[in-house]
Amino acid sequence: MFTLIKNANLYAPEPLGISDILLADGKIALIDRKIDLAGIPYETIDAAGCAVTPGFIDQHVHITGGGGQTGYASLVPDVSVSELVACGTTTVLGLLGTDGFVKELTTLYAKTKALEDDGLSAYMLTSFYGLPSKTLMSCVADDLIFIDKVIGCKLAMSDDRSAFPTELEILRLINQVRLGGFTSGKGGILHIHLGALPEGITPLLNIARHYPTLISYLSPTHLIRTEALFHQAIEFAGMGGMVDFSTGGTKFDAPHRCVMKALEANVPLERITFSSDGRGGVRRVNPETGEITYRPAPLHLNLQEMALLVKEELLPLEKALTLITSNPARNLKLRTKGRIAVGFDADLCFLDDELCLTDVIARGKVAMRNKKVIMKGRYEE
Repeated sequence: MFTLIKNANLYAPEPLGISDILLADGKIALIDRKIDLAGIPYETIDAAGCAVTPGFIDQHVHITGGGGQTGYASLVPDVSVSELVACGTTTVLGLLGTDGFVKELTTLYAKTKALEDDGLSAYMLTSFYGLPSKTLMSCVADDLIFIDKVIGCKLAMSDDRSAFPTELEILRLINQVRLGGFTSGKGGILHIHLGALPEGITPLLNIARHYPTLISYLSPTHLIRTEALFHQAIEFAGMGGMVDFSTGGTKFDAPHRCVMKALEANVPLERITFSSDGRGGVRRVNPETGEITYRPAPLHLNLQEMALLVKEELLPLEKALTLITSNPARNLKLRTKGRIAVGFDADLCFLDDELCLTDVIARGKVAMRNKKVIMKGRYEE
């Protein structure tokens, strides 16, 4: 089945002007100023008035739900396909958090496959906060090599819930990720949750200084949790590392303002990413009544923070988009994601003049049309 998108104001993410895009078999087959098809059946979508961008990539989502830190009833339900589509997320990286026991890797793998079966692109990390690493097979490298959806490993540090990994233990995990990554052709990353303890990313900075060839395997996140951690992130990025700013969760300043502070500190934009930390457990205590409420961490803040960069005239759209498209694709080493180009996956988002999401295409299939979500999981109404 062919789909022809007409009159798209194309951001690849760099601006390419008004163009037509031909989709075939889940891929971008052709981009041209004007495409005419004859003699074959195809669907036409008129994108006039919309910016058409790469589908958004969220590289930190608790797709099976996080939480569980105040008892069984605080476990967060898993994410739905429609919730991701509503945010423009066409590619998601699922992971575990504190809990690697009730929320297991086998369940995470099954959920990753389910999201893929329902039309999205989904990947996962092996292990969780703790040490020794929990894996599906005998070790982290085996998971990357033999488990199709595994593209990296999760770890936590500088957090009182972590296993307090040493620099040597981190180096040994990098070795596993690196071996598994180049053997499988996936690349491989060690995605590291950062808490608010004073050490911050000191061990990662030491590794980057002594072993600069390993920095591309390090993917620290939650780096705007505290101002001190943010300043360490600036140093890490200056050494060539990728830094991830969570749009949800605890942060010392708004993510879009943190991007500008990083740019003012001469951090290249291509080394910064956004991720949502969506579906983690959020516990709130009313300071007046003492009432405790729970909710899943939101998924929509990546788009919101990206749009604020443009609306507040801090960055042009083509620059802001890189935070949730081409930059995370490069960090995760996903070679056919994050760009609109011939041969890349047909993942597209349509944005109106107010930068509101109107349409989504995931792997060549319409997932949202005229602000109505079409692609849903099998048990969604």
